[in-house]
Amino acid sequence: MRLNKGFKAGVIAISLAAVVAGCGSSRSEEDPGGDDSTAPAAASTFGDLESPCGEGDASGATDQGVTDASIAIGYGDDRGFVSAPGLAQEVGDAVDAMVKWCNDQGGINGRELVGTRYDAAVSNMVPVMKEACGKEFMLVGDGFANDFAGDPVRVACELPHVPAYTVGGNAAMGELKVEPMPYPADRYNAGGLKAAMELVPEFKESIAIINTDAPATQVSNYKVGAALAQLGVTPKDCGITLHMAGDSSYAPLAQKLKGCGVKSFFNSYTPSPQIFGLLEANQQAGVELAQFAEAQWYGEAGAAWNAQTKAADGMLTAQTVQPLENADVNEAVAQYQELVEGNGGKTGMLGINATSAFLLWAGAAKECGDELTRDCVMEKIAAVEDWTAGGLQAPTNPGTNEPTECTMLVQLTGGTWEQVYPETRGEFACDPANVIDMDPAISGIKVTKDRTFESFLQQ
Repeated sequence: MRLNKGFKAGVIAISLAAVVAGCGSSRSEEDPGGDDSTAPAAASTFGDLESPCGEGDASGATDQGVTDASIAIGYGDDRGFVSAPGLAQEVGDAVDAMVKWCNDQGGINGRELVGTRYDAAVSNMVPVMKEACGKEFMLVGDGFANDFAGDPVRVACELPHVPAYTVGGNAAMGELKVEPMPYPADRYNAGGLKAAMELVPEFKESIAIINTDAPATQVSNYKVGAALAQLGVTPKDCGITLHMAGDSSYAPLAQKLKGCGVKSFFNSYTPSPQIFGLLEANQQAGVELAQFAEAQWYGEAGAAWNAQTKAADGMLTAQTVQPLENADVNEAVAQYQELVEGNGGKTGMLGINATSAFLLWAGAAKECGDELTRDCVMEKIAAVEDWTAGGLQAPTNPGTNEPTECTMLVQLTGGTWEQVYPETRGEFACDPANVIDMDPAISGIKVTKDRTFESFLQQ
């Protein structure tokens, strides 16, 4: 095992795609695509997966959004969020590229995909969902921070989706939903936490969790705290809260952390001005603690910032998808990167999730042929028992809504991420014991006996 020795750090991130919440605006874009002159050529495979796209003679207006010639799908992100511009942009960029990739091959059984990309900008989740309800066949590869607000609308209008990720407990356990990488409210993959505690002693000796007033990020913190407790670690509250609207000064927070008597800390924020401010203040105050971060800290934005500041050197995150740095040993990652960058898009972990969701949906849609209905697609997806999206991610059984048993740790040094666990690049460490039970009340919900959302808890 090789860890960065220049900084007393280590971090873990569970693979929950929690993102910051706030305000913004909404827009949609019809039938997106890049410049044909720069996009890579279509292929008959994606990694080790046979392409679900191609010519055909499927016909019939079988369901909302389906005609003889086309299939209407919706997707999107929160890129218009004013407090963190470009939030989860890689999600929509990935589906943009996959829609074009598929149409270049002839669509799904000859039907062209017509995509609408939505921008919920965090606070406009309900209007976005209402618009999608009226015209889309399904939502595919979508990822929204405030999905908990939009999911009641989606379920009420019976709009199925195959999201890149979910955040709210009701969305994670919602009806008419199958995820390629499930994050249910009643189960938790603690594999990354276990690995980090073995590699970085500071993590199990004493840890603080950085508080927040962002609802989605709060849920991530609660889950981490509960998982740590099951693993024998009690987090300490150092009285530090980051505000999603930003703080006038982060120096007092850094001083609190410095005087708290802990050896490590965890944060659930995505790379954004809020967490950047705290980490830079820590650096200026001489706070040298082991750092643990949420999974989506991995990516270009955090690396580019750290290349300039070195304030997150040594940070670890846990991944359940392949990092881009493994493209030279993983054909699917290389293909994802080529397709998205060739279409002028941004790549990242959440974009890999979105790509996996698209491929899962498209494979099921292909199997349905002329009988392309929502029910058929959901049944076909639920029957998939071993899913890796051609090698993009750790194996899952999507229809069971159970988290993967596998994990991988990557570490940030300067502007570079590197896999540090397991030692063999491209491999995941898998163990059924990594999955632990989680009280859905932590996510603020009750679930039914068949593990679907029942109700929110009383406030």
